[in-house]
Amino acid sequence: MIELGYKLSSEEHAPSDLIAQAHRAEEAGFTFGMISDHYHPWIDKQGQASFVWSVIGGISQATRRLSVVTGVTCPTVRIHPAIVAQAAATSACLLPGRFMLGVGTGENLNEHILGGAWRSTAVRREMLDEAIEVIRALWKGDDTNHRGRYYTVENARIYSLPQRSPPIFVAASGEQAAELAGRVGDGLVATAPNKKVVKTFEQAGGKGKPRYAELTVCWARDEESARKTAHEIWSLAGIPGELSQELPLPRHFEQASQTVREEDVAKTVPCGPEPERHRAAIQKYVDAGFSHLAVHQVGPDQEGFFRFYEREILPSFK
Repeated sequence: MIELGYKLSSEEHAPSDLIAQAHRAEEAGFTFGMISDHYHPWIDKQGQASFVWSVIGGISQATRRLSVVTGVTCPTVRIHPAIVAQAAATSACLLPGRFMLGVGTGENLNEHILGGAWRSTAVRREMLDEAIEVIRALWKGDDTNHRGRYYTVENARIYSLPQRSPPIFVAASGEQAAELAGRVGDGLVATAPNKKVVKTFEQAGGKGKPRYAELTVCWARDEESARKTAHEIWSLAGIPGELSQELPLPRHFEQASQTVREEDVAKTVPCGPEPERHRAAIQKYVDAGFSHLAVHQVGPDQEGFFRFYEREILPSFK
């Protein structure tokens, strides 16, 4: 069976709304929240992009049982891994035993803002590998110095540490990233029910470790309005290939999605009020070998989604 969580979409919702949604997700029976870490939304219509670490602090005070995982933070370009180490340690202090740091190689959309070069995927994997090394060294609580290929840390020590360091989950959409996740990560984060990614992760050292993923849906009272909402707000679901990592600005995603049709989005985003459609989409992740799945509801009607999942979906996957 699979454990169901709720995706806190920082690109769509204001900070106070994300905190309220985390509380509601806990009430509904979701066991964890996966929160995105963005500097920009994917498209301007989404309208938000708050600082994730502030929101996590708010969530820690509004929930009692809900675990929280960043889905995912890029600790390599926009924010130095030494700062991510401190932010994550503080989050773990506020959420004892229920915070996980999800990390990945990032998207140009969020990481270009300081004017540095956007490196190749292979280089970004090397940077992530070293960044994880830096974060774990700082979590030991000792004076830390690091002279690496990509990062320097000089006489740094984190004083506010949790009793136990949080696990680090590594994002992967392909087999090379899955190998890295299995080798250095405490868990996997993915965005598709890809059996090859899970298999590679396990073969590289991830056997028995948590395997997280996310599923985008759009519940509404009727399928027509759900499809319309999904197309207007999450048309990037129909953008193929590696563009989501390479495009630098929201307007570029808007341009890339101009040819994406409503039916293209509906192929990958379950739309409407039919329970079996949602259950079948979740089952694909079960069959692919994932242990945890965060469900992302597109659009403003989060309460309708919560009521629907409480009644029709969550009981099926207890």
